[in-house]
Amino acid sequence: MSNFYTIIKLLLNQIKQDIVIIFARRSPFFNLIFMRLIITTVFTFFSICSFAIDSLVNKVFWHFQTNYIYQYKPAFNVPYSGQNSLLPTQETQNSITSTLFLGVKLWKGGELYINPEVAGGSGLSGAYGMAASTNGETFRIGDPAPTLYLGRCYLKQTFAFNTPTDSAADAYNQVPAVYPTRSISFYLGKYSLGDLFDNNQYSTGPRMGFLNWCFMNNGAWDYAADLRGYTYAFTTILRLDNTSYKIALACLPKVANGIALNTDLGQEYSLNAEVTHKYKLHKKEGNVRLLGYYNDGHMGNYDQAISEATPGNSPSVISTRAYGRSKYGLGLNVDQQIDDIAGAFLRLGWNDGKNETWCFTEADRTLSGGFTFNGKNWKRKDDVVGLGVIVNALSDPHREYLADGGMGFQIGDGKLNYAFEKVTEVYYSLKPTENALWITADYQLALDPGYNKDRRGPVSVLSLRVHVEF
Repeated sequence: MSNFYTIIKLLLNQIKQDIVIIFARRSPFFNLIFMRLIITTVFTFFSICSFAIDSLVNKVFWHFQTNYIYQYKPAFNVPYSGQNSLLPTQETQNSITSTLFLGVKLWKGGELYINPEVAGGSGLSGAYGMAASTNGETFRIGDPAPTLYLGRCYLKQTFAFNTPTDSAADAYNQVPAVYPTRSISFYLGKYSLGDLFDNNQYSTGPRMGFLNWCFMNNGAWDYAADLRGYTYAFTTILRLDNTSYKIALACLPKVANGIALNTDLGQEYSLNAEVTHKYKLHKKEGNVRLLGYYNDGHMGNYDQAISEATPGNSPSVISTRAYGRSKYGLGLNVDQQIDDIAGAFLRLGWNDGKNETWCFTEADRTLSGGFTFNGKNWKRKDDVVGLGVIVNALSDPHREYLADGGMGFQIGDGKLNYAFEKVTEVYYSLKPTENALWITADYQLALDPGYNKDRRGPVSVLSLRVHVEF
């Protein structure tokens, strides 16, 4: 670096001397000196540009992904349907997302991440009718046209408590860096709480792993997010060797499942905390996480909606909304390596279920678990097979509200013969070439969608996913 500055200084001095000579007209070699001035100036300009580009190469990193999902659902027989039911008719839907991941090294411990994103398409039945919706890439948006928006834009600052030794490779929203095992990190800006909380090695999102929403995150965690899953938040992570402590303050949407976030934390806010511990069981790596959250917002109350409903009319939780209402819950999350081929995962979730679901999905109790396997045994180590099961349940007030004909933002058949909602999913992810291309075949079998035994199904959903990244 110092050598570069020395060269630039010499070049600038030479330019200065040539300008003085030219304007003084002291030299009989005027044309020669003038030509030297031009050449020196051009060389200096390109040297500075080269240095700037070289600096950016070492500080700016980018990746790109595109994810396409096609889904087909055969018709199934039901005795009745409501406003927010899973449609009983045959359906086909598709979705596509494209994301640009920009990461910038700013200063010691400082990082900036920006993710513009385009998303389009629709879930089956508009992503209504099931808490365990079958495509985690889709949202409950009326217009399926592709839309450009800013998904993430946030700063990360890490302060080390010991010498950095853990290397992190260049990846999505991760610049190449070496981190300490003991540190404190701060995240400020717009991102998804699911980026930092409730992570799982084997139950990942719909771009590479399972497609269902309730494998993506804990179904009972009503995590603060706008309609597309992002929020403004401030998160602190304290890392002490194999244990980390996380806490986040985040904005809630102004209305249930809304696109606009309420930045007035005096009216609405969300607190989230998680403890993660890394361990080894028979020399195989595992993680256990305990999550807790508390949302305070402009929510409606199920019991009040039922008591205020007039004869002959269904209750409306929207009419009971008031500031100061809360929802709180807990989640347990475990992943465990079995061997170099297989891994297992488990999530358990619970929330109080007294006030309406505000952000994620209508599940007050959840259990999900399963296994993933790579294709090493059949000489396809980059292929992955996944098998998982989801069981969702409702609180008593939530169940009674739906049974009386009430509508949530996601489910509502007009009446309810209550049962647990159950989904089994299996997928095979094929990596056909050395390039970053994956093709996935996926099958989901749902029983009692929307918690309704009268609409038991079974409901089959067949999916094809094509994922490209670089």
